[in-house]
Amino acid sequence: MLYSTVPAHEKRRAFRERLRSGELLRFPGAFNPLSARLIERKGFEGVYISGAVLSADLGLPDIGLTTLPEVAGRGQQIARMTDLPALIDADTGFGEPMNVARTIQTLEDAGIAGAHIEDQVNPKRCGHLDGKSVVDEDTAIQRIRAAVDARRDANFLIMARTDIRAVDGLDAAIDRARALVDAGADAIFPEAMRDLSEFEAVRRAIDVPILANMTEFGKSDLFSVAQLRDVGVNIVIWPVSLLRIAMGAASRALDTLVDEGHLTSKLGEMQHRADLYDLIDYEHYTHFDQDVFNFQIDTTGR
Repeated sequence: MLYSTVPAHEKRRAFRERLRSGELLRFPGAFNPLSARLIERKGFEGVYISGAVLSADLGLPDIGLTTLPEVAGRGQQIARMTDLPALIDADTGFGEPMNVARTIQTLEDAGIAGAHIEDQVNPKRCGHLDGKSVVDEDTAIQRIRAAVDARRDANFLIMARTDIRAVDGLDAAIDRARALVDAGADAIFPEAMRDLSEFEAVRRAIDVPILANMTEFGKSDLFSVAQLRDVGVNIVIWPVSLLRIAMGAASRALDTLVDEGHLTSKLGEMQHRADLYDLIDYEHYTHFDQDVFNFQIDTTGR
């Protein structure tokens, strides 16, 4: 009831243990706290919190317009709703190395299990758009060192994301990944890889976990979990997928409402009230107040 009873440090410890096992961990992107609970219920290993989704939720493009309080606040709302570890997109760290340090401690306080810091120039853009710019290697290293030095829980995962593949090619991405690992990164997020052989090349080059971003309509083909597992990927994210599906369904429902004046034809596509109440654990609130849960839902009809 209410929120997860698993402390943040336990989520981080369990996350680290699963990463050490070598298995591929699946982290769908949660676009709100309730979707995080659904991800857990469906049996996934973690929850991803996308900066692009947080921006879109505010009606903004993913170009670095969100602030640390906005990201940390939404991250806390999502992370506390599930027993799963939450990995969050911290963009470029919201400023210079000192800001990166503050970002990590703020995200720790929000109950997050790990964060990735990228090497784009600020203002940044979506990793699968053209025209990106990246910082020099020294600046990228300073960001990661600041993040590592700032964390208080040794199990908080510091992941370094590099966008240099789209700027200078695969060899540059491998060199940058090695440098970021040397700087203390616990894991590497090589953004916008073109094919499986590129993921495989990064895997051979470094000995820390790597992440694959399976975002739709981007630079990377949409590989299956089995394909990514075979080339040694450790974490796969689908950052915007659930939001895209939800918004697509919402758009179609509104069209139906305009055309038909009601949504009777859409009832089969909706989450039933009974399923919603089960997901939010409505019945258990009766332990606090018998007057809260005092109804029955007819699951045979509407």
